[in-house]
Amino acid sequence: MGVSYAGTLVRTGEERATLVRRTYGLVFVSVIVTALGVAFARTQPALMQAVIEHPIITALVMFAPLWMAMRARHSYPRNLILVLLFTFIEGLFLAPFLMVAEKYNPGITGQAGVLTLSTFGVLSLYALVSKRDFSAWGSFFMIGLWVLIATSVLNIFFYTALGTLWIAAGTVLVFGGLLVFDTWRIVRSGQYGPDDYVPAAVNIYLDLLNLFIAMVSLLGGGRRRS
Repeated sequence: MGVSYAGTLVRTGEERATLVRRTYGLVFVSVIVTALGVAFARTQPALMQAVIEHPIITALVMFAPLWMAMRARHSYPRNLILVLLFTFIEGLFLAPFLMVAEKYNPGITGQAGVLTLSTFGVLSLYALVSKRDFSAWGSFFMIGLWVLIATSVLNIFFYTALGTLWIAAGTVLVFGGLLVFDTWRIVRSGQYGPDDYVPAAVNIYLDLLNLFIAMVSLLGGGRRRS
């Protein structure tokens, strides 16, 4: 999501290849661990209910290991353990949302997953083959992210299905742009070092996660679930 980290920058093609391999390997494993978290939550009704009743506490528990992972981003294997713990709890956090979405629209999770992966592939390829400088995209789409957050808060109090659809569409646009920017930073900008794969992977993972959630909302028609 465009956050900068100080460190030794990539200077050779071999270092860049190492960064890319480590980054996308961690993204791939993180997605699998999140899916395992969702599956585990579905087998634990009491846990699912606790997540539903205490979303703020769950969010705090979820982001705590992420915060620690960023502080220990070069401390292997602690950094990986903390990131995977964060992604597993993210799956627990997502489970109720996906369960209700599946209840009203069976198969929606798979459809959203395919759309998200397709979008990821197209945008990543665009960032790879394009000769453009995407450095300005970070600040532009971060402003868009704050606008999304503000409108999402307003939609909680003045809910409309149409408003939810517009927010979901805006989320796809914003995180699609951030995905291109974050991919460009990894493969072309030289802003990361070969050992900065944890923050690089977290940025890509969060872009994918928010794209997926937005796809679910779009396919669900923006209806509020209760």
